[in-house]
Amino acid sequence: MTRHGVTACLAIVMAVVATTAAADPARPPGGTPCLPDSPARPSCVSGTLRDGTPYEFVVPAHWNGTVVVALDFAGPGRTEPLTARLLADGVARGGTSRAITGWDIRSAIDNQAEALARFEQAYGRARKAIASGTSMGGFVAAGVAQVHPHAFDAAVPMCGGLGGSVAQWNQKLDTLFVLERLIAPGLPVIDIPEDVESARKAWIDALAAAQRTPEGRARIALAAAIGQLPAWGRNSDGSTPPPPDSGDADALEQGAYLALAGGPLPYVGQAMGSRRQIMAVVGGNPSWNTGVDYAKQLRLADPALRRAVGELYKAAGLALAADLKDLAAAPRIAANPDAVKRFSRGIVLDGDLRIPVLTLSGTGDQISTVAQQQSYGEKVRRAGANLLLRQTYTETVGHCDFSPAEQQAALATMLDRLRSGHWPATSASAMNARTTALGAGPVPRYVSFTPPRFNRPYPG
Repeated sequence: MTRHGVTACLAIVMAVVATTAAADPARPPGGTPCLPDSPARPSCVSGTLRDGTPYEFVVPAHWNGTVVVALDFAGPGRTEPLTARLLADGVARGGTSRAITGWDIRSAIDNQAEALARFEQAYGRARKAIASGTSMGGFVAAGVAQVHPHAFDAAVPMCGGLGGSVAQWNQKLDTLFVLERLIAPGLPVIDIPEDVESARKAWIDALAAAQRTPEGRARIALAAAIGQLPAWGRNSDGSTPPPPDSGDADALEQGAYLALAGGPLPYVGQAMGSRRQIMAVVGGNPSWNTGVDYAKQLRLADPALRRAVGELYKAAGLALAADLKDLAAAPRIAANPDAVKRFSRGIVLDGDLRIPVLTLSGTGDQISTVAQQQSYGEKVRRAGANLLLRQTYTETVGHCDFSPAEQQAALATMLDRLRSGHWPATSASAMNARTTALGAGPVPRYVSFTPPRFNRPYPG
C-alpha cells in the first residue's frame, strides 16, 4: 500500500481538520504570504494540533509537491538556512515543536503525521513527504518511518539516538555510573534533583578536578570507553580542536573529557536535565545496569580508546583490574518495569522498514553517540530491510554539527532515491560531491566510517 492508503487514524485527523476548515469560510486556500525578503515568495500556514502542539509550514510559490516534516521546526524553522535552500528548490518545509510532548517520543512521532495531514488540508496532497529532523527530531523521524510508513514516503533522520529510547539511556547510565563510582561519589546518576543546574555544575566541577590528576584522567578515559563516547569534543569556548591522533593516549583522553564536560552542550549536563524530564514523563526510572559486565564492555570498546585506558592507568600507577573489580562489586541500579514499558513505547526501533531511510550522523557527537547507528543498522539487516537503508557519516565534533549544505545533500540524495526507485551513490566521495555542488558553507566533511558495536541494545 502506498502512503495514500491513509490509515484510520489519519482519516480521523483529516476529518477533524476538514470540519475546522469548513467552519471558517473566510479561510484562504493554502497559507498567507510570509518571509517577504525570500525570493521563493513563500506562504506560511500554522496552527495547533489536537494536543496543543504548535505546527507551521513554509511553502514556496512554485511548490514542486515535496514537503519535509520535522520536529522542532515550529518557531525557529522558517528562518533557518536549510529552509531557504529547500524553498529555492521548490520544496516545502515544516513541522511541529516539542513544547507539549517533550520526551514523550511516541506522541511526537504521531504529531508528525497529524501535522502532515493539516498541511495537506491547506495545500493539497503532497507528491512526496519526507520525515526529517535533527537530534530528538532525528529520533522522531526514524520513529515515523516505523510507525507511519503509509503517511510518509521516506525518512532522513539526522543525529538521532537510533539505539532507541531505552537503549540510549542505559548507555548514558553506564557512563555516569562508572564516573560516580570512581571519581565523584554521591553525585546524582538517576535521581536528579529539582535544581538541575546545581547538579550539572557539580558534575562539571568534579570532572574538572579529576582532569587535573593522572588518576582522574585514567578513570575519565575508562568511563568514556565503557560509555562509548567519542574521544573528541569541543573546547569550553565552543571552538573545535582537530580530531586526536588514534595513537596519542593523552589527546584521546582530553577529547573524551571535552565530550563529557566541555563545549556548549556537555554530556553530563544533558544527562542531568533530560534524565529528570524522562523520569517525570514515564513515572519512574527506565534504566538499569543489573547484570552488566563492565569489564566485557571495556573489551568491546573502541580499540584506540581501550589502548589509551591501559596506557593512562599504567602512567598513573593504578591497577585497572582493581577498578574493574570495584565496578563489578558496586551495587547495581534496577529499573522500574512499568517505566521501562512506557519508555519503550517511545520507541524501540525494530528495523522493519517499509519506506527508504537515509541516516546522517557525526562521528564526534557526544549526545547521540555514533555506536547507536550500528545497532540500528543491525536491526534493519536482521529484519531483511537492507535495501531500504543507507547510513552516512560526517567527521564532525559536537551534537548535530552539520552544515546546511551537508543536510541538503542528504535530503537531495533521498529525493533522487524517490524519483528513480533506486539509491544513488551514497559513498563519502559521492556525498561530498553532492554537497559541493550545492555550494556555500565549509568544505564538506562526509567520511567513510564503520561504527563500533553498540554495547547496550534493547531488546538484546
